[in-house]
Amino acid sequence: MSADRSSAGLEAAYLEHRDRLLRFLVARGAGEAAEDLLQEIWLKLAKGTSGPVASPMSYLFRMADTLMIDRYRAASQALRRDHAWSEAQDGAVPGVSDAPSVERHLIGHQQARLVAQALAALGDRPSAIFRRHRVDGIPQRQVAEEFGVSLSTVESDLRRAYAALTQLKEQIDEA
Repeated sequence: MSADRSSAGLEAAYLEHRDRLLRFLVARGAGEAAEDLLQEIWLKLAKGTSGPVASPMSYLFRMADTLMIDRYRAASQALRRDHAWSEAQDGAVPGVSDAPSVERHLIGHQQARLVAQALAALGDRPSAIFRRHRVDGIPQRQVAEEFGVSLSTVESDLRRAYAALTQLKEQIDEA
């Protein structure tokens, strides 16, 4: 028996029992993919690469079962890969990125510019003292030594900076 005759026999069995194969795939959980799986079976049969088959129906059901297993494995692997990717990319809440939106990014830049302007309006020393203490984390006593001023002057400059930033925050909150 030639490969063409064997293939023709399998194709005839497929066409005759297509509905049974479809019910089999649906019963095995293929759902909407059942028709796609039948199409894959038909394409494999059309290649005609198999030799003689003693039991065409058993062969077709085994092909359908193997395709279901392959689809299940591929879907499971894709799910694991997507989950791993999400875990690596997501923030504290699954499915939600910690990265700020473009809008939040622009607002942050605008507010940072307003803070810099408010501090600059205080003068060089109060602005620099605020940055050394609050941004760099240097203790007030050390800041006083660096600037050659008293501790009370550092505290006074910090109070002025805090007041300016509090006023700015109130303006931003009102807008």
